[in-house]
Amino acid sequence: MPASSSPHNIQALLFDVFGTVVDWHGHISSELSEKARGSQYPDEDWSTFATEWRAGYKRLTKLGAETGNGPKTVDEMHQILLDEMLESPRWSHLRNIWNASDRRHLVLAWHRLPPWHDSVPALNALKQRAIIATLSNGNTRLLIDMAKNANLPWDAVFSSQLFDSYKPNPKVYQGAVNLLDLPTENVALVAAHIYDCAAAKAAGLQAIYVRRPTEDHSVDSYIINNAVQSGQADYIVDDFWGIVSLLTENEATQSYTT
Repeated sequence: MPASSSPHNIQALLFDVFGTVVDWHGHISSELSEKARGSQYPDEDWSTFATEWRAGYKRLTKLGAETGNGPKTVDEMHQILLDEMLESPRWSHLRNIWNASDRRHLVLAWHRLPPWHDSVPALNALKQRAIIATLSNGNTRLLIDMAKNANLPWDAVFSSQLFDSYKPNPKVYQGAVNLLDLPTENVALVAAHIYDCAAAKAAGLQAIYVRRPTEDHSVDSYIINNAVQSGQADYIVDDFWGIVSLLTENEATQSYTT
């Protein structure tokens, strides 16, 4: 471990996964539609269903981060939310089209999410420059299955499950940094969620915000565009290749100053 380090000397990248690395919305919508084929509701608004399912996940992980209450794994969470949705007035007409096995298949669809087009090649390029690992609220088995399915080349898989909480609880970020045995300032979180970046910054990490088409729709664009100025992120990039450029520039600067 170096005795001192530059604020921009990123030695490890921790990646949020849902929405940041993989496309949850397109895939979940597709699996819901496929599972309803042959039923009386093949043309339901599966995009809205997927979005509501995801919103429930956000609500329950936030509750878990703040209070420690609620489901202890995201798999359990997705099962509870799916069952609750199918009993709700909005979706109860779908209650009988899926049996327990069908519902379990849909819960496990979150293990099969495909990567964004830039994720795998850019992650392989980043792997040559830094440690790359997940830091996701997804449970460990979910993240392992997803990595195998999508060929994600992680050096390590860190789940909030390891720290008995959920992001944005600071102990999740600090716990991952401790496992890496690096100075906090040499670790950066990569996320497509401004709250995640802001929480990482508050915990002492660097933060890289990446724009993704399915994420942060409820956040005012002014907040995102000014995230660096407001201290909620250190960098904003359009895709993972932007992170490769950042690290390449950092290497060039270090070589020049050395």
